[in-house]
Amino acid sequence: MGDGSITPRFGNMKALLGIVAGAGASYGIYKLISGGNIKRNKKSSTSDTPAVRSGQPGDGAHQPGSLLAKVSGLDVVCPRPAHPASGVIIHQSPGNLEPQHLHMLLSCLQSTNSPSDRCRILLTLGNAAAFTLNQNQIREFEGIPIIASFLSDPAPEVRVQSLTALNNLCMNIQNQEQIKVYVPQVLELIEMSPVNSDLQLGALRLLTNLSVTDKHQHLLKDSITLLLSLLVVSNEALQVQASKVLVNVSSNPDMMDDIVQAQAPASVMLLFDARTAPAVLLRLLTFAGNLKSWRPSAQVADELRRKQDCLFRVMLDESSQLHSRLVQLLSHPDGEIQAHVARILT
Repeated sequence: MGDGSITPRFGNMKALLGIVAGAGASYGIYKLISGGNIKRNKKSSTSDTPAVRSGQPGDGAHQPGSLLAKVSGLDVVCPRPAHPASGVIIHQSPGNLEPQHLHMLLSCLQSTNSPSDRCRILLTLGNAAAFTLNQNQIREFEGIPIIASFLSDPAPEVRVQSLTALNNLCMNIQNQEQIKVYVPQVLELIEMSPVNSDLQLGALRLLTNLSVTDKHQHLLKDSITLLLSLLVVSNEALQVQASKVLVNVSSNPDMMDDIVQAQAPASVMLLFDARTAPAVLLRLLTFAGNLKSWRPSAQVADELRRKQDCLFRVMLDESSQLHSRLVQLLSHPDGEIQAHVARILT
């Protein structure tokens, strides 16, 4: 991608960057629960659509009609001559990018060592990847491995932008075939990043879109404990995202054996409570409904009862608190939650 003939056409690296839009503690609780292993509603799967669009003002000023105005998709203030009223604001959608612009962005991304420049380029590529034509073009330019290489960048903000771009690219089925190989690295990011960080949220969004269909759900079979642990320790935004992934994978009967055997924190039962945010509780109820639709043989159930702290014992066994907590939720003020609980109990 590093075609040396591109940069001279547009000036030096700093000028070239005018095309792009400027846009705690380690995760130890999961480690304690899982021992260090990283480990769709049945009618509809959960995805993060439409594509994530993000942006922040760029630094510096650029001429109207410049490449910045062409590709940033954000408001750009052009240089003001003597009179301030002569300033012009340019509006341009990243959906109008041309192939050579994407090629140039990928080339710049590989050649710059500046974290801020990398963020800006990844941000623009991520915004562009909200459009199907650009999704295909980036793949054909072998841009997915280039973008994914920044999942290991030393700067957290660069890793976040890499995740966002991959998330948008992931809404293309052909792109998923390339992105799936980075699932272990994405799971590691979730495990090792600070709780409630943008890194965890971005990684979970990517896994949500990748797990909408059953084609790649098996890649998450060893991550159930991690997802359940996030439900217990995270804020509402991450709880929603983790529960979306759990709903997706639990809709697949072929995944159920792995799900029910996974270690689960007993405190996950505390979330089946009227004080839990409705957006989280609704998805947890869908997850519980998917689990309860699974019917193990007597032999399998006996084997699972011997597995200490497994999800089967926490949520499905006769000794589980789930039934009593569901009964209490029948009086929840939210009618949708009441209806969902009633369906599970019948």
